[in-house]
Amino acid sequence: MDSDFGVQRELSDLQKHRSLYQPDLPPCLQGTTVRVEFGDATSTDSSGVHTVSRSFPHTYGQPLAHFLRATAQVRDAQIISEHPSIRVGIVFCGRQSPGGHNVVWGLHNALKAHNPNSTLFGFLGGSEGLFAQKTLEITDDVLSSYKNQGGYDLLGRTKDQIRTTEQVNAALATCNALNLDGLVIIGGVTSNTDAAQLAETFAEAKCRTKVVGVPVTLNGDLKNHFVETNVGFDTICKVNSQLISNVCTDALSAEKYYYFVRIMGRKASHVALECALQSHPNMVVLGEEVASSKLTLFDLTTQICDAVQARAEQDKNHGVIILPEGLIESIPEIYALLQEIHGLHRQGVSIDNISSQLSPWASALFDFLPPFIRKQLLLHPESDDSAQLSQVGELVIMIETEKLLAHLVETEMNKRLKEGTYKKKFNAICHFFGYQARGALPSKFDCDYAYVLGHICYHILAAGLNGYLATITNLKSPVNKWKCGAAPITAMMTVKRWARGPGATSIGKPCVHPAIVDLNGKAYELLRQNATKILMDDVYRNPGPLQYDGPGADAKAVSLCVEDQDYMGRIKKLQEYLDKVRNIVKPGCSQDVLKAALSAMSSVTDILSVMSTPSFTAQKPL
Repeated sequence: MDSDFGVQRELSDLQKHRSLYQPDLPPCLQGTTVRVEFGDATSTDSSGVHTVSRSFPHTYGQPLAHFLRATAQVRDAQIISEHPSIRVGIVFCGRQSPGGHNVVWGLHNALKAHNPNSTLFGFLGGSEGLFAQKTLEITDDVLSSYKNQGGYDLLGRTKDQIRTTEQVNAALATCNALNLDGLVIIGGVTSNTDAAQLAETFAEAKCRTKVVGVPVTLNGDLKNHFVETNVGFDTICKVNSQLISNVCTDALSAEKYYYFVRIMGRKASHVALECALQSHPNMVVLGEEVASSKLTLFDLTTQICDAVQARAEQDKNHGVIILPEGLIESIPEIYALLQEIHGLHRQGVSIDNISSQLSPWASALFDFLPPFIRKQLLLHPESDDSAQLSQVGELVIMIETEKLLAHLVETEMNKRLKEGTYKKKFNAICHFFGYQARGALPSKFDCDYAYVLGHICYHILAAGLNGYLATITNLKSPVNKWKCGAAPITAMMTVKRWARGPGATSIGKPCVHPAIVDLNGKAYELLRQNATKILMDDVYRNPGPLQYDGPGADAKAVSLCVEDQDYMGRIKKLQEYLDKVRNIVKPGCSQDVLKAALSAMSSVTDILSVMSTPSFTAQKPL
């Protein structure tokens, strides 16, 4: 099977056209000189800072890095003009996400541009290939039919983790055996948590290999101060939005069906939110809303039924409802039932006997659910071995939430029909859009984003940095205004807590946790502002298929464009203000200037000290 990786493929005319597209580079990455400016040492969330710093003594507290254009006048910038040949490995660790191939292409081009003797090795079959030292040397010929193409079939992928002692030691042995100067890990929150641990282990072992992470995940949940969006998210949302809009048009045409559509989003509902903003289905149920409001299965069913009935009163007996695949985990009683079943699995109880050993309340809920859902609940979960993220692993993906809700809504609407409060027969059609977009040709944005991140990986290695994630900010602007840099992965880590409030106790290992939809954010606010109109007025919107040229080709995710996320830019702005204060308040300045500076700084530090205490940050939602 390994012989199939990297082989030349027969391309359609569209694929050939896409393979000729050459992404642009921001000015800061052009040329053969690397110019890097280092900021102050980084920290992390105050509630977990001690745990993170103890767990990563060699890589915690490293500074931010900003890559600068040749004309930038920065006094303390490090200028790297000597580029010896280096050997770099790259591995796909996360689930396939459109644009991943362009990270490989960008890194390869950067390596060869700075020294033609440098070598890039791709590990075949993901992390399993890394452990087994299975490599493919990346060349122009190998890349020729994979540029701007979807999927991960250039190298393939298997497991997503590099976590156990055996696995980490195998990765270390491979890097030593191949004399690698760098190892680039492409993936999401789990993969980059593993990348941080690898970087720490390599540093402790005095291994020459520097570890670099790249934010590539279709779920869009690797978001934080430093990462605005992920490679693949733009494509995934555009492809799914077209599918959803097609369904909306079909619903409006026949006027007799309700479509329940489940789409990707295991731990967070970013894809569902973005697709709703792009296509305007009648309803979208976000897991974060359900969790925040503690909605039960009955509450959720009632909400949908009331919406169906309100539409029927306007002679509208059709609609489209979007659900993220991780929604089931957000329903309190279902999640508790899942945990109880999972606990019995771990005790070795057979599937046939689990239902008889459930607690009374769990048994009652289990019996209430339709037979096909009961069968799915009893499936043994494929654990993601990450207790910090979830104890039910990938079981949620196997549960057909859309069919469960369609069944419950149909049952309730039939009941209302008999009571005379509802006049029409309810008809539901269910879909799961889980894989249709993963291998899509990447959007122009994802092609550019991934390619530039590949170049940044080289700059990180040239600067000798270890345990960093390649980052770009100001992404909603054209490529020539993108700000390129790198942030330590440890600065993105948090530690789970038992409970909210001042008495919360930190538990578990530090990791990069999935970012949930911010219910106070601008994207969610935009959705809520139009929720009633979208529910009742059928303002369906069809963005059409992915556009690669002409109008629409440069369109970006709505959620990216409405948010104001330039955290690294603000950090630099703060540094500029501090430098101005130092220049103004020098020995010899007037007493009035000194007093004003002391008074202002005292007030600012008092406020920031309070805001930085664990008791203050613990009051914010997890």
